[in-house]
Amino acid sequence: MPKKLKVFCFFFSKKKTCFLLPFCLVLAAAAPSGVVTLTTQPGSALEATALKLVGADLKQSSSAGDPPVMLVGSARLSTGHAPAALFVQVQSASFCGSAGCSTSVYIRHGATWTKVMDSISGPIKVSRASHRGMHDLLLHGKDRWVWTGSAYADTLPTPDVDLRHSTKG
Repeated sequence: MPKKLKVFCFFFSKKKTCFLLPFCLVLAAAAPSGVVTLTTQPGSALEATALKLVGADLKQSSSAGDPPVMLVGSARLSTGHAPAALFVQVQSASFCGSAGCSTSVYIRHGATWTKVMDSISGPIKVSRASHRGMHDLLLHGKDRWVWTGSAYADTLPTPDVDLRHSTKG
């Protein structure tokens, strides 16, 4: 049985007052081989970061008269000690289609966040398997995405399509 870790995460406000941030416990518990859970997290540091990253999308959706909902989540993708990745999904009629709403994945390098996976939909699971120091991601339980060194890439082969022949239906 794995050892339980005690995690203490603090946020220092301008007044230097210390608060316990509940999302930090989620980050510590987001171990490999788990489903990434996306939820609304009003006022959290995750939400504040996500707002900076997808603010233009939210503004576009709102200006179209479509009030968006932003869901966020996090999971440790690195096999080392890198910070947890941020998962962001914007839900609105203008951003969701027949395949559902798309999720983007960001990782942090210092003070910069980089989008490493975009426009994916469906349940996301962090696999125990890894490539180049990052855990694989499973979409819908079977579509494996692997780390290339700079982003995640799909491993499902693209079907061969012969466009020279058409079918009548």
